[in-house]
Amino acid sequence: MPMRVGLVELTLRLHGCRSLKEKRQVVRSLVDRLRHHFNTAVAEVDYQDEHERAGIGIAVVSSDKALVERLIEQVIDYAEGNTEAELVGIQTEVL
Repeated sequence: MPMRVGLVELTLRLHGCRSLKEKRQVVRSLVDRLRHHFNTAVAEVDYQDEHERAGIGIAVVSSDKALVERLIEQVIDYAEGNTEAELVGIQTEVL
């Protein structure tokens, strides 16, 4: 059975963050919660030098394509409901 990889890139707008330090606190909190709740690989992947935007990448691996797609949806729903930031962009791909 082939390996399936689901990739998600979330773009967040962080209203009210005046510094990179404030941004890192919000982003790190979400990254840690996603990582522990879903046991996925999660990292800040874009906009590292901007204090009002963040790009977070998530990778899900399984042999079951339906499971990968379901986990991607759950990750997106969780991210939307569990952060102070506004989710302004979502890109997904299943390989």
